[in-house]
Amino acid sequence: MSELSNLKALFVNTSLKREPSESHTKLLMNASAKIMTDQGVSVEHLHMLSHQIPPGIYPDMTEHGWDNDDWPQLWEKVLAADILVIGTPLWLGEESSVCRILIERLYGMSGELNAKGQSVFYGKVAGCVVTGNEDGIKHAAMTIGYAMSHLGYSIPPQADCGWIGEAGPGPSYGDKQDDGSRVGFDNEFTQRNTTIMTWNLMHLAHMLKQAGGYPKQGNDRNAWDAGARFGYENPEYRS
Repeated sequence: MSELSNLKALFVNTSLKREPSESHTKLLMNASAKIMTDQGVSVEHLHMLSHQIPPGIYPDMTEHGWDNDDWPQLWEKVLAADILVIGTPLWLGEESSVCRILIERLYGMSGELNAKGQSVFYGKVAGCVVTGNEDGIKHAAMTIGYAMSHLGYSIPPQADCGWIGEAGPGPSYGDKQDDGSRVGFDNEFTQRNTTIMTWNLMHLAHMLKQAGGYPKQGNDRNAWDAGARFGYENPEYRS
C-alpha cells in the first residue's frame, strides 16, 4: 500500500458548464486525479453548478436572504480533504465567476479554527487547474494561489497547471480533431506541469500529515495577545 493512501483529495470544478460531462476543464482535472488515484489517494469530484451555492461570505446564506444553500453540506467534504484542487476556465483572462463564489465561500469559513487554535485550513494543501483559449493561466493561478494561501492552505512548488489554445475562437482542451486525436492531450508543457503539480500536492500533504500540521507556536489565535507577536512576553512561546 502506498504511503499516500491515507490522503483525501477534493477536485472542485468551477466551470460555467451546467453539466459536468460538458466541461473541458474537467478533462485536465481528470488527468491529475488519475495520478492521485493510482497512488491510492482517495479522490472526490465536485461540480459547483450541480449544486445551489449562492455568493456570499457567510457559512450559511439561508440566514442572509437566500432560499437554498448547499454549501453547509459541501463544506464537510472540503473540511475532510487534505488536498484541494480548484479547476477553472478562463474568460477575459480571468478565472470564472463560479470560481470567485467558491473563494468567497471558503473565505466565509476562515473564522473556523482547528484544535491548535489555527485556521482550519492549516495542514491542508491547494493547487489549481486552468483551461481556456486565451491568455491568463498564470494570472488566474496567482489569484487562486494567493487566496488559498491567505486562508491557510499550504501551496507547494509548481502548484498550478493549465492549457490554452491559440488566441481567439478555436477548439477547447479535449475537443476531438479530424484525425481522432484530442486537442491539448499531447502538449508536453501541460503534461509536465500537471504531473509535477499533482506529485508536489501529494508530497506536501503527506509531509504535513506526518508532522501533524504546523506547530502552534506563534500562530495560535486563541493564545495571541499584544506581546505574543514578538514571541517572548507570553510564557507559552518562551524557549
